[in-house]
Amino acid sequence: MRVLRWWRGRSLRGRITMVAAAAALGGFLVLAQVMATVLTKGLTDQMDNQLQGVLLAASSSVADGKPTPTQEGAVLVRVLNTAGEPLDGNSPVDLYPSEVRSLLAGGPMTVYRNYNSTRWKPNVVSAPDGSPRLVLAGLDAGDHLRLFENIAVWFVPVALLGTAAVAFTAWVTVRWSLRPVERMRSAAQALPAGERLPLPEARDELHSLAEALNSLLARRDESAERMRQFSGAAAHELRSPVASIRAQAEVAVAYPDPDEAQEVLEEVAIEAERLSEVVDHLLKLARSDTAALPPVDAVELTGLVRDVVRRQPDDGPLVRVETFVPVWVRATGQEVELVLDNLLRNARRYARTQVRVMVLPAGPQARLVVDDDGEGIPPEHRERVFDRFYRVHGARDRDSGGAGLGLAMVADVVHRREGSVRAGASPEGGARLEIRWHTHKF
Repeated sequence: MRVLRWWRGRSLRGRITMVAAAAALGGFLVLAQVMATVLTKGLTDQMDNQLQGVLLAASSSVADGKPTPTQEGAVLVRVLNTAGEPLDGNSPVDLYPSEVRSLLAGGPMTVYRNYNSTRWKPNVVSAPDGSPRLVLAGLDAGDHLRLFENIAVWFVPVALLGTAAVAFTAWVTVRWSLRPVERMRSAAQALPAGERLPLPEARDELHSLAEALNSLLARRDESAERMRQFSGAAAHELRSPVASIRAQAEVAVAYPDPDEAQEVLEEVAIEAERLSEVVDHLLKLARSDTAALPPVDAVELTGLVRDVVRRQPDDGPLVRVETFVPVWVRATGQEVELVLDNLLRNARRYARTQVRVMVLPAGPQARLVVDDDGEGIPPEHRERVFDRFYRVHGARDRDSGGAGLGLAMVADVVHRREGSVRAGASPEGGARLEIRWHTHKF
């Protein structure tokens, strides 16, 4: 874990440089292994070919009972019995019993003793008396070992220099490659609101990065603009009830009149209730903007509509529910209840005698329709009634006390679930508010 934390703390340029250096060093080690294997095979094949001619001549002499020379140039010739004992009158050969058995099996081998090595190539022949003889042709392999030593002497510094060169090249290349990213980062920090980064002509990684940064900047500007509008509109909406309460209180203090005290208190209570409703809506909107979207659930819309309607106050317009089949939507129960509460509160506020609520299946979607028999919403306002703090100026909002936040909350909740909202005219002559949710598939 400590090594992992250290690695994560390195810069991107440093990590890429270290990876490139490690890869280069690994490549040199693999190259050294391959070279050693190839050179070893080539040298042993060369020695075996050199030993083969001498071995055949010596084997022929032993088979004919003729004396054999102990050396042919640089090649040693020895004649042993099957136990490894010399039969040529010379000193014993420095061979272990296991090595003698391997040579009797006919395989050439290199015998290492301290700093010396000898390549032996064997052949088993029958002497004139029929006894087996082990004929060996040997060649000093020390020159070949010294060749490997010389190769190792120059290969190690070359490998280190090559690794350093690869690391330096990787460091310079990565630094040069990241310069456009650094310029893009600096430009993004210095961009004023509304400006965007220029997109590179090449459709490469930098082009994708610029698009992602522009999208982030757009969301930042949109969020800042929404917050500015929200703050300004919230301050405006809160100013009216606070100013009214303050004015009523100042009048009551300046002109105390027991006969008008009850009327003043009633006005203060009305404005306080309106202020409480505005603050409650503002808190809900703020939570909706900042909270993460909860996991989707299957909500039975028909039964939930009946439950919400049953909880409505008994006074006011009559609320009728028309449902045909159970409909399940992709949302949460809390979201659906918030939508229903605000739609019914809005419809009951403006209806004359009745409100009708319908739940209708519509293919992959479910329709929730709320009609009232009030004065309706003029066509020019139907696209904006779901905006925050927007109220229709005229008969519909006269003395309603609304802050223009209820339908805005409905739109926010529905849009977060990829649904849709629409305002229109009802058959009763009033307003129709229609919500569409995606149905849940079991």
